[in-house]
Amino acid sequence: MTLGLVVPDAGATFFGSLAREIENAAFSAGYTLLLGNAMERAERESAHVRALLDRQVDGLILAPIGRSGPWVDEVARSRTRTVILDRELEDVSATQILIDNEQGAYDATRHLIEHGWRRVGCLAGPEGVHPTIDRVAGWRRALAEAGIDPAGTPPSYGSFRQWDGYEQGKRLLAGSARPDAIFTTSDEQGLGLLRAAFERGLRVPRDLAVVSFDGIAGSAYSIPSLSTVQQPLDELGALAVQRVLAQSADERPDGETIRLTTKLIVRESCGCGREAAPRA
Repeated sequence: MTLGLVVPDAGATFFGSLAREIENAAFSAGYTLLLGNAMERAERESAHVRALLDRQVDGLILAPIGRSGPWVDEVARSRTRTVILDRELEDVSATQILIDNEQGAYDATRHLIEHGWRRVGCLAGPEGVHPTIDRVAGWRRALAEAGIDPAGTPPSYGSFRQWDGYEQGKRLLAGSARPDAIFTTSDEQGLGLLRAAFERGLRVPRDLAVVSFDGIAGSAYSIPSLSTVQQPLDELGALAVQRVLAQSADERPDGETIRLTTKLIVRESCGCGREAAPRA
């Protein structure tokens, strides 16, 4: 008995960790997991989905690269049990298990503002995918509630990967009106940003406060350790397997949407637990 999983980028720490949790839950249920790595490319994603359908897997778990895909109708016609994870699809009748990204980003940004930071920037992921859209929306909401105009520090869009956090961070920190705090939409971006700040001679959190998103294991071991919004990966993986196996062989997905909550993990990079610069 087999389940199929397709993720946007298996090399990303978040998706690698998610795949591990899903495999563990599948193995415990007596299933073998087949993994497809889309590499953030639509043609690879479609090829993996079609290959898994051809193998007649017992269920599909998909974390799509975008808000739609040419394979959506094929999956529906196949009547294969299907669960969508992480990145919300539009106009699809399938169980979707998502994260409350907007609230998590709001909590992270509000925490920075409560430290007294007023110029709070945002290193964002790729435009057009729901995690980026929702996390930027949460960042904007926290700024608006504090009476801060986000136009003063517009979000910088890129990828969720560490190298991109480094490159975006270098550009953002080179400006004359650089932010004094930054919310990054992934932990990998946050780790890259720490490197960019170090190269510019900025001390985190004294000169620059940082809060990131994901809660990957490595975020606890950076210097300083990253304050982060932790996603419940173990719950996400277990629930995905549970929901896909709960569907009967001839059942069409019911369009159920489940949103899981996040938790703000406070460490050193935001200014908690380490000396930060005094605020005027």
